[in-house]
Order: sequence, then structure tokens, then C-alpha cells
Amino acid sequence: MQSALGATPDTITWALTSYIVATAVAMPMTGWLSDRVGSRNLFLWSVAGFILSSMLCGMSQNLTQMVLFRALQGATGAFISPLSQAAMIDTNKPSRQPQMMALWGMGIMVGPILGPFLGGWLTENANWRWVFYVNVPLGAVSLAILLAGLPSRERIRRRFDLAGFALLAICLTAIQMLLDRGNHVDWFDSAESWIYLAVAVSTGWMALVHFATSAQPLFDRGLFANSNFVVAMMISVVIGVVMFATMALLPPMLQHLFGYTVIDTGEALVPRGIGTMISMQLAGWLVRRGVDPRIMITLGFSIAAWSLWDMAGWSLAVDREAIMLAGLVQGIGMGMVFIPMNSVAFATLSPQLRTDGASLLNLCRSIGSSIGIAVTTAFAARSIQVSHADLAGHVTASASSMIDVSATERFQTAGETALRMVDAEVNRQAAMIAYVNDFWLMMWLALAAVPLALLLRRQTTVPRF
Repeated sequence: MQSALGATPDTITWALTSYIVATAVAMPMTGWLSDRVGSRNLFLWSVAGFILSSMLCGMSQNLTQMVLFRALQGATGAFISPLSQAAMIDTNKPSRQPQMMALWGMGIMVGPILGPFLGGWLTENANWRWVFYVNVPLGAVSLAILLAGLPSRERIRRRFDLAGFALLAICLTAIQMLLDRGNHVDWFDSAESWIYLAVAVSTGWMALVHFATSAQPLFDRGLFANSNFVVAMMISVVIGVVMFATMALLPPMLQHLFGYTVIDTGEALVPRGIGTMISMQLAGWLVRRGVDPRIMITLGFSIAAWSLWDMAGWSLAVDREAIMLAGLVQGIGMGMVFIPMNSVAFATLSPQLRTDGASLLNLCRSIGSSIGIAVTTAFAARSIQVSHADLAGHVTASASSMIDVSATERFQTAGETALRMVDAEVNRQAAMIAYVNDFWLMMWLALAAVPLALLLRRQTTVPRF
């Protein structure tokens, strides 16, 4: 894509940044738009817009077009996830909702795992443009199904909170820009990062005051009065950090350090999706049988933490079977958290609050994934520098049994080649240490999230509708 669009390594990242920012800005509008134009109409227009923007992305001839169409893709696609979640809840009786949430969650959690594999296969065997074109036939099938059977809720006249939306949009944009651009501009060594932080803090504070005092805020204050929903939002952030940050770390690690191809990498990550599918179905069954969701969430985070502890013991000699097993276990853990968390979050929400609630939960997970990827990337970069300096300090003539480092200058070109080989191996070892440090960080975060489950209140009754 970079060469085809005439972009540089720095400017091509705007193709991703524009999508992330547009998604974050558009998603909070889901509830108001759904009430205003109807949930069915918004869903249909959202899917149609996503199909069209995907096709336009594939047809882009320069970076400007790509950034513009990616922003359109993010803005239209932002509504799909919360609307689909709300629709699954609205169209099923309470006893079937956990099972439906399991099916919905499989797409949300498994999609990002299989996506890179499919995208890599299409890029290698066809063209990068097919990464976007593949959305067209799949989207057309989805649109046909929605046209045939999607119901709609009653429209509600609701004033649009322009001030609240503007403050929230600016805050989210600044946060996403900081997380996405921070690593490119050396974080807070750059004035750009401080500007993003200042804008995010100031507009975020003003948005909180506005939502607390406005007569008709963008989000009904009843959402934040529900303690279970607030805790579910925090759990969604942790899921985004642990699940998606780990998924972002593994492909470059497997390809750059272990020499895996794109196809090999996808195959190694498939068990993670299988584990997620298994545990989500099991979790849905357990919720229907009345098992305490707090126990399931605690167990899920503990299993995920155990898998990350196992990954923190990896070295450059780890085999494919160990990688696949750790992914399977981690997928089981995350799936065990996702379903009871959603079940508890929506159990006491009135039907008119579900779309807003779904948009907030999805927004929290999206922000969590951005935070996780940014933090782990920055932490890894710092760890590589520290580890390289530490390892290089031990590469001395007395420490090396194969190469006399002090005598390499006598061999001129051959000596320089030997030194480059040693440096390359030091780089590999330092990078592996950095990944291990990230796995440790994710493990402690998963364990730190366990007490969140204790803040949930178990619901003895489920509202009927």
C-alpha cells in the first residue's frame, strides 16, 4: 500500500489513524441516531456505507483518497457493533440472551484474530486492494439478511446534545491521536504529545461537568447510576488492553524473530479463536444455568493471566505447539470474561438505554485496545534499548567462546561481518526480552482486573420485555 500510494513510512500510518479516530468520534452518536432515524434504518445505512467505503478504499489512487475513505469507513462501521449487540438483545427473550451474546461475541473476538490471517493471505496471493474488496460480497450478504429480517424500535424525539458531543469528540480524538502518534514522536519528549494530552484532559473534564449538569445530556445519566454497567465498562477496557494488545504483539514477534510466514502466523493464532468460541458457548450455557457471573469473570481473568505467565517464560527456542497451546488457553479465559460481563451489564438496563449502553461498552473496548497497543509498543521499544545495552556489555573477548571480539579488526571485512552477526543476535535476544516483559505486564494487568468482578452485584431477576 505504501509503495502503491506513494506514501512514506510515517505518512502511511494516517490510513490507520483516520479510521481509528473516525470510529471513536462516531460511536457515541449511535444511541441518538438510532432514536432519531430508527435502529433498522441506521443499521442498514451503516452496513451500506461500510460496503461502499470499503470499495472506495480498494480503489484509492493516492494517500489523500485512502485517508478520506478510511475515515468514512470508520464513521459508518462504528455503528455496526453496538447496533448488532442491541438488536441481539432486543429480539430475544431474557432466557436466550446469554446464548445470543455468545454468538455475537464470537464474531467480535474471533474476527480480529482471523482478520490478519485472511488479510495476509489476500495480500500475498492477490493484491492489498482485496483486503478491502473482500468486504463487498460479505457485506452484500449481510445487507440482504438485514433487509429481510431486521426489526426496528419505535423512534424517539430526542434533542441532540451538540455541546456534549463536541467536547467528547475532541477528547476522544486527542486521546486516539496521542496513542497513535506518540510512538512516532517520542511521546512526551515532543510538544505534539503534550498538546494532545492537554486537549484531552481539558475537554474530558468539561465533558464530565456538562454531562453531570445538562438537562438533556448525550448519554442518559441512568447508565452511570447503574453500578454493574459502570464496572462492565471498566472490564471492557481491560479486555481491550489484554486481548487486543497481545494479539498485536504476536504477529510481529512470530514473523520477525521466528521467521514465520503470514500463513504460518495465522495458523499459530487460530487456536486462540477456537478457545474463545468454546468458552463463549460454555459461558452462555453457564449463565443460563444461573452460575454466578462474578465467579466466571474471576476464573476467566485468572486463566488469561496463567496463559500470559506461561508466555512470559518463552525464549527464542519456543516451539509452535507451545505457542498454539498458550493462545488456546488465553482465548478460553477471555471468552469466559466476555459473556457474563455483557450479561450483567444489560440485565438491569431498560430497553431504551441498550443502544447507548452498547455503544459505550464498545467504545471502552476500542479505547482499551488503543491504550494496550500504544503502551506495549512503547514499553517494548524501551525494553529493547535497555536489554540491548545490557547484553552488549557482556559481549567481550573473555565472555565469547566462539569469536575473539578484540581481534576482529585484523580480519577487516570478515571481522565486520562477524560483528554484525553478533549484533544481530543481540538484537534478537533483546527483542525477545522486550516481548517477555510485555507479557509480564499483561499478566499483572489481568490479575489486577480480578477485583473488578467483586464490585458487581449479582442480579436475582432479569427484566422481561
